[in-house]
Amino acid sequence: MVFLFGMELSNYLAVSTSTSVIVDNSSDGDFLRIDFNISFPSLSCEFASVDVSDVLGTNRLNITKTIRKYSIDHDLKPTGSEFHSGPVSHYIKHGDDVDEEAVEGSVSLNARNFDQYSHQYLILVVNFYAPWCYWSTRLKPSWEKTAKIIRERYDPEVDVRILLGKVDCTEAGELCRRHHIQGYPSIRIFRKGSDVREDHGHHDHESYYGDRDTESLVKMMESLVAPIPMEYNRLALEGTHENSTDNAKRPAPLTGGCRIEGYVRVKKVPGNLIFAARSGAHSFDASQMNMSHVISHLSFGIKISPKKMSDAKRLIPYLGRSHDRLNGRSFINHRAIDANVTVEHYLQIVKTEVVTGSGSREHKLIEEYEYTAHSSLAKSVYIPVAKFHFELSPMQVLITENSKSFSHFITNICAIIGGVFTVAGILDSILHNTIRIMKKVELGKNF
Repeated sequence: MVFLFGMELSNYLAVSTSTSVIVDNSSDGDFLRIDFNISFPSLSCEFASVDVSDVLGTNRLNITKTIRKYSIDHDLKPTGSEFHSGPVSHYIKHGDDVDEEAVEGSVSLNARNFDQYSHQYLILVVNFYAPWCYWSTRLKPSWEKTAKIIRERYDPEVDVRILLGKVDCTEAGELCRRHHIQGYPSIRIFRKGSDVREDHGHHDHESYYGDRDTESLVKMMESLVAPIPMEYNRLALEGTHENSTDNAKRPAPLTGGCRIEGYVRVKKVPGNLIFAARSGAHSFDASQMNMSHVISHLSFGIKISPKKMSDAKRLIPYLGRSHDRLNGRSFINHRAIDANVTVEHYLQIVKTEVVTGSGSREHKLIEEYEYTAHSSLAKSVYIPVAKFHFELSPMQVLITENSKSFSHFITNICAIIGGVFTVAGILDSILHNTIRIMKKVELGKNF
C-alpha cells in the first residue's frame, strides 16, 4: 500500500503536457518584431543601411529610428560611442557649373605625396573620387572652382592653414583603402595629418555631408579656417607650432567596420531584412564591398525574460533551443570565391505557445518564435548585401499543461487501499482454505 501510494503521489505531482499543431491565432497583432545585433568588419557606418521589404509591396529603406550603429575595429570592438553621421539631407544640392570652362584648382594627391601635403597644411580637405562615378562627375566643377577660390584667398605658398586636394581611387586604390573609402565621392577633412574625429569618446573619420555647390563648399571651407588665427599660421610656417610632430604621426583610425543593433517591426508575411551600403549621393564599387558579418543576436518576437523562459523549460526542457539559432555564427568572405558576394540566409519561422491551467484558469505562459536557418554565399551582379529572407508558417505549435484533478487522486488512493484489502482478503481466503483441505486430507489418511 505504501509503495503504490508513493507511485500515485509521484504521478500526481509530475507535470505532463500535450502538443498540438493548430492554425496560428496569434494575439500579438499583424506585426512581428525582429531583434538583431550584427557586426560587419568591412562595412562603414557612414553608408550602412537597414532595409525591409515584403511580398505585399512594403519597401522601407535606411531605417534609423530603432537602429543604433557603432564603429568597430578588426576585433569587432567598438571604437567609441554611437555613430552619428551628422545632418545628411535627402537631397544634396549640386552646382550648375558643368558648362563652364574647366579649372584645376585642387592638388592631385597620390600615395607618394599624400602624407607630405597632409602634414604640411593644418587643414587638408580631400575629394576621394572615381572618374566613372556620376556623383563624382557632378561634384568636379564645383570642387575645382571652390579650390581655385580658396587658393586665391589663402595662397598655399605663404598660408598653410588650408588646401584642397583630390585622389583618383581608380589609380590610388591602396591609398583609398587605407582611408576606408567605400563610396564616391567622399570628402574627408584632415587636420594636421589625420582625419580622426574624436567627439565625446567617438573615434572616426571626419567627413563632409552637406551640399556640393560652389557656394556651400566655399562657406564650409571658410568655417574650417575661421577658428585658426593668422598668428598660428606664422608659427606653423616657422615649424614651432605645438604638437606638430605628434599630430603629424597620428595615423588614420584602424576602423572600417560597423556594428548594427536594434529592432524592426515587419508584417507577418514573407519578406526580407537587408543590410547594405546605401546613399542617395554616392556610388559604390561592387568589387570593393565585403558583406562578411558576425551575428551576435537574431531573434523574432518580444524578448523573453530569463525567469519566464526558466518557467517554460520546467514544462518543456527542449523549448528555446532554436529561438536564437544563429547567435554566435560568423559568415566571412575571404574573397577566395570572388568579389561581389552576397550572403543570404533563409529563415523559416514557427510560433510556439505554452498554456498552463484550463478553463477560466487558463494562462498563457509564453509566446516565442523559433526558426530554422539555411545560409549561402552567392555571387551577385549588383552591390553585395547581407539578406535575411524570412517566412512565417501559418501553423503554430500549442503546448498545453495537462492538469490533474485532486478528487481523481483521492479516488485512486481509495482504490489502492480497497484494492489492497480485497486482494489480501482473497489471498488469505485461498491460503486458509488450501491449508484446511490439506489438513482434512491428512486426517483422512490417518483413519
